[in-house]
Amino acid sequence: MEGRKLQLTGGSTYVVSLPKRWVLDAGLKAGDTVFLETEGDGAVSVRPRPADKVPMRRRLFEEKGEERRDHLLRKLIGAYIGGFSFIEIRFPSEMAPFVRKVAREFSHMVIGPEVIEESRNAVVIQDLSDTAELSAEKCLRRMHLIVRAMHEDALEALRTHDEALARDVAQRDQDVDRLYWMVAKQYNIAHTAGAPTPNAASKIELHNSRLIAKLLERIGDHAERIARTYPTFAEGRLEPKLIKEMDAARESAMAILDKAFTALLTADIDAANEAVDDLARHQKLIDGLSHHVATRKGEELLALAAIVDSLGRTANYATDIAEIAIDHAVYLGT
Repeated sequence: MEGRKLQLTGGSTYVVSLPKRWVLDAGLKAGDTVFLETEGDGAVSVRPRPADKVPMRRRLFEEKGEERRDHLLRKLIGAYIGGFSFIEIRFPSEMAPFVRKVAREFSHMVIGPEVIEESRNAVVIQDLSDTAELSAEKCLRRMHLIVRAMHEDALEALRTHDEALARDVAQRDQDVDRLYWMVAKQYNIAHTAGAPTPNAASKIELHNSRLIAKLLERIGDHAERIARTYPTFAEGRLEPKLIKEMDAARESAMAILDKAFTALLTADIDAANEAVDDLARHQKLIDGLSHHVATRKGEELLALAAIVDSLGRTANYATDIAEIAIDHAVYLGT
């Protein structure tokens, strides 16, 4: 290893000379272009020609008989999250209608994949998404907005007896899932052999993003769970006082979530600690609700217990985000 000094030319450009032997061995001459690439550890590679592109990965599934829809969907989602650019499904001709239907359903469930080839015995799906256009941070921001609106609308549907709104909350949970799978895919791609290696800070950020995306996805699940209790109260059997108490618990949970998420984005340790501390106050609201609904019976008791449990778990997931925000801020040295 030899050291070479940087020289400043033109007041804004830094120049370093290259070893003559390397230039000659590479067949270069004055005026030729060399290619620079920043490595994960901060080093810079100088290449006489562009680096080869990372080959697109392909996953093959061979379906040989009866297959359940959910089982095939899970495999396709697993391949998507795994970062495979092409997914091929081969099958006996009698399974063609079933596989094509599931393949199209999968393409609508996730961001990017499209069916590009179909034959009597095979379907090929290609992932056309560009992770540079939809970063992990953009996904998290979008998930945060969706899940907090879902929680608000879930209780609004119960208050106003709005079946369409309750159904809409459940449907929006699919949008949250799609964004979570996108973040999980980005994390796995960054750790795939042959892919550009992110630096240590980027690896930690992607790791945290996947954890937070999963927590937001869980928060969305609980909003859907609340909305799905609608049939039990479709006839307006929730008295205003109980709805008011549930809404107070929802506002408390969302306040913790908002404070935790903002602390994450701003690396604010004090705000993140406040979010964690707020959980004790929120738990008092949950305890009061639990006591209130304990007098109910049958389906109403089960439905109300599910709502109270979801409001409690939502706040707990929010404080998990706050704790990750603290860890991240400490790592950054803020």
